[in-house]
Amino acid sequence: MLRQYVRQFRQGLVRKWPLEPREESESGRAPLSTLDLVTLGVCRTLGAGVYVLIGVITLLIAGPAIVICFLVVALSSVLSELCYAEFWSYVPRSGSVYLCSVVAMGNLGAFIIGWNVLLYLVAAASCVTRAWSYAFDSLIGNHISKALERTFSPHMPSFLAPYPDFISLGLVLLMTGLLVLGARVTTLIIKVSTGLNLFVPIFMILSGFIKGDLHNWQLTEQDYKSNTSGSSSTFRSGGSSWVGPLGSGGFVPFGFEGIVQGAAILFTSYFGVFGVVTAAKEAPNPQRSISLSLLVSIFIGFLAYSGVSAALTLMVPYYRIYPYSPLPQAFLQVGWGPAGYVVALVLLCTLLYSFLCAMLSMFQLARAMAADGLLFRALAQIHTRTGTPIMAILASGTLTGLTATLLRILDLVKLMSAGILPAYTLVAVSILVLRYQPDQILSKREKTKEGNEISDHEASLSEPVPEAGPLRILKSLWFPTSTTPNQISGQIVYGCASLLVLLLSILSLILAQWPRRVFSGDPGLTTVAVLLLLLITGVTVIIWRQPQDPTYLTFRVPALPVLPLVSIFVNIYLMMQITSGTWILFGIWMAIGSVIYIGYEIRHRLAGNKHQQPSASTTQTPD
Repeated sequence: MLRQYVRQFRQGLVRKWPLEPREESESGRAPLSTLDLVTLGVCRTLGAGVYVLIGVITLLIAGPAIVICFLVVALSSVLSELCYAEFWSYVPRSGSVYLCSVVAMGNLGAFIIGWNVLLYLVAAASCVTRAWSYAFDSLIGNHISKALERTFSPHMPSFLAPYPDFISLGLVLLMTGLLVLGARVTTLIIKVSTGLNLFVPIFMILSGFIKGDLHNWQLTEQDYKSNTSGSSSTFRSGGSSWVGPLGSGGFVPFGFEGIVQGAAILFTSYFGVFGVVTAAKEAPNPQRSISLSLLVSIFIGFLAYSGVSAALTLMVPYYRIYPYSPLPQAFLQVGWGPAGYVVALVLLCTLLYSFLCAMLSMFQLARAMAADGLLFRALAQIHTRTGTPIMAILASGTLTGLTATLLRILDLVKLMSAGILPAYTLVAVSILVLRYQPDQILSKREKTKEGNEISDHEASLSEPVPEAGPLRILKSLWFPTSTTPNQISGQIVYGCASLLVLLLSILSLILAQWPRRVFSGDPGLTTVAVLLLLLITGVTVIIWRQPQDPTYLTFRVPALPVLPLVSIFVNIYLMMQITSGTWILFGIWMAIGSVIYIGYEIRHRLAGNKHQQPSASTTQTPD
């Protein structure tokens, strides 16, 4: 009895949801061109919250080299988004990354990805409210932050913010109340916010050309002493004067470590570009449109973010940048006071829109997971009068209010990366495995007239394969027994992918902890790194030799298995740059989610209940 229960529980963890494709007539949309997808990607990529993060990263982590940070993030985002594009193509309907994981990976993978995305959304909403609070405070001379810091700073623990941000809490409560009453993001709001988001980088870049000074990228210790004379050498968050560390001066004051740490924190800058992938179902040629629109959207986002960063560091020495409201304060420092107030007002408006979008995505995702039995069922209930999931909205608002009030903005940004990087890594691993599996066909993708042929193909792939002995498996590593995936080749790829993740994690740890010793020729570490590279190459070749499933997919990642492996390595390496304190918070979050999910799974099994088919809300859930 116990064995049967354990087997049913294990099957429930990995069971996938079968979804039927929608008819083309259900879409009701005109085909989207590549230009349409690029426009959507740019609108989803440019966010006002990043312009606040630029100040923190520039002052404390990267200096003017934040421009390079955005380049690293852009390149890694291209790899991750291409993997997600193929991951999405396994699902017959357009939808969120959570829906894709439910269909392609089963309950356990869906929970991990969904719970991680929830963490990202909570941290993103909290970060945006913090940024809104700082922008508002800068308009009135930072009087609120000064008063709160004097009152609470001596009594706050070191791992929390210097003072509780009651402005952020009030904003969260207000917006939560509006969402409970049924507030929506209208087309007018989207157009106005998009226009304002475009105004900020254009105006900032032009200002940098006019008021910028190239000497600010060549600062020395003498410049630091002359510019900071009479100021405290320690940064003060609420003071009227602030001074950050000098580092080594120049364009890269904090070295290569600062660049990779900044890139790890800024990884979420291009997360919104996934909207290109989910909308590309309407494109006449998805394989070409997805690749081109992703590249162009991320390139435009890189130009905007790096252009604003370059203008900011040219206008103001990097160690004199105000971290929490950098753009308005930069205009005040160069004598353009009215421009600073205009930019602050624009940021206030766009940050409200960003917060509203994050909250909408958060409670909709929570509701979808609850409807599928992965969270509390009460979160999926819709109030009859307002037509909104009140419990999901209240839970999202409460969690966001607590984190926004108590945590530093830099800690919130690190939590965002800690939530997204593992999710994207899991997606890349899934792509590495799914292409080589015999049973990956999740739905009918071909036209109706070809339906019978696909059914026959599925039946042939699903036929049982006799278990193989060790010698046959070893021979299959290099000489596969079939030109199409079978049980043996699928198991080989599973094992090799797991081994590659382990090897890449060890290599990333060595490169993150002892980079100089490895590249300087340290006998021990260099030997270990070379051996790891040889093993990784050998295992990659074994995967490459295995047959791939020829089933038609809307989009296929090029250069398989190399591209997903590079994406996995880059993501893991960036994860190694996140501080241990952030990973402790991430571990607590995952432990709480695991207890909730496993507890509900056990309860459903004991009660004899079966999971229902995914609700309609799941298919519409944004990330």
